[in-house]
Amino acid sequence: MARLPAAERKQQLLNKAAVLFARKGYTRTTTAQIARAAGITEPILYRHFRSKRALFIALIERTGDEVIRGWEKQLAGADSASQRIRILLGANPLTSNEGQGIYRVVVQGLTEIDDREIRKAIKEHMIRLHAFIVEQLKQAKKEKSLVAKADVELIAWMLMHLALGYGLLAPVGLIGHRSKVSGERIVRLLDRLLVR
Repeated sequence: MARLPAAERKQQLLNKAAVLFARKGYTRTTTAQIARAAGITEPILYRHFRSKRALFIALIERTGDEVIRGWEKQLAGADSASQRIRILLGANPLTSNEGQGIYRVVVQGLTEIDDREIRKAIKEHMIRLHAFIVEQLKQAKKEKSLVAKADVELIAWMLMHLALGYGLLAPVGLIGHRSKVSGERIVRLLDRLLVR
């Protein structure tokens, strides 16, 4: 395989690792498998990441970057805080086609929280997403377009709990749960409960 610049090689390793971690989990994925998938040797992988854990944590951080970037892109055309909230309600990274792949790494990370460093990365990821949602809710509250009287911090956590729960259960294929229609119904209900 051709020699790639360091930044490109690092992204390639993250991409290959994301696929393997999503399919096999953190524990069952080895650095040898990641290196093989990237067409390199393990020593080259270790030039970019000091360990499998470091690679996994970098992937969690990149996932957070991608989710925030995706949300910002989706919200860019909104002309009001209420419209931004409505868009955000339907933008669950666990249920979008693109998001399911990248976000599965975070879901895998949730199974590894006994590892202090992975737990810290997951915690920082969740706090970052929460802060983004809180800012949107604060703006909606300021514009008086938020119906709910509860604290925006609490509402943001509630939305994250719903998004995680829905995203985790959707692939199970529960009757009436996996369809796009059921997701849209949940979004409409949240819209009625939260936004004017």
